Amino acid sequence: MSTGSAARNVVLVHGGFVDGSGWQAVYDILTKDGYNVSVVQNPTLSLEGDTAATRRVIDAQEGPVILVGHSYGGAVITEAGNHPNVAALVYISAFAPDKGESVNTLIANPLPGAPVPPILPPKDGFLLLDREKFAASFAGDLPAEQAAFMADSQVPWGVDALGGSITDPAWRNKPTWYLVTTEDRMIPPPAQRAMSERAGSTVVEVAASHSVYVSQPAAVAALIEQASSAVTTG
Repeated sequence: MSTGSAARNVVLVHGGFVDGSGWQAVYDILTKDGYNVSVVQNPTLSLEGDTAATRRVIDAQEGPVILVGHSYGGAVITEAGNHPNVAALVYISAFAPDKGESVNTLIANPLPGAPVPPILPPKDGFLLLDREKFAASFAGDLPAEQAAFMADSQVPWGVDALGGSITDPAWRNKPTWYLVTTEDRMIPPPAQRAMSERAGSTVVEVAASHSVYVSQPAAVAALIEQASSAVTTG
């Protein structure tokens, strides 16, 4: 794809328990390939607040945007993706709720036998993952030291963010891509496949943990670039 093509802006949206710094390896690949990349720092206090934070970053871009969300960030891009500058949505092992759905409703009835994320009981309105179980559930394919750092640097996730429901799902009106992580122990692969199918996404599957954006940044960047090429040439 030539550097003169249209959709050269990429906005990356992180999920719960982490911050935007986890996108660095993906950022490095995309910027090296000539993309203008911005990373949203979600407060993760409410879906409304995170949508507003994402829209501010989209507003700052000149021209079409490829909007990318990981995990809970998928709910954020589903709501924020209606911005007129958004040309495509890319879900990275992410929630893709429909109208009226929230992360809470999507995780309410886990499939029989599916791993249950080790989310501790809420404290002062915030959630954390059990640090002893963080590596196995969230970062199973990362070096132990890196997973331990992620566990110890968790961002408390506001319970209101999980309860925020979608008003107008952007995937109904925008082309979407979805990266399914087959070793995921946070969002079961069958749930990812169901959401991606419902959204009419172009799907790629990778043998990776929920932390695929850290463990396999090349695969994540490749899907983002595929989306960019498709909306630019299409």
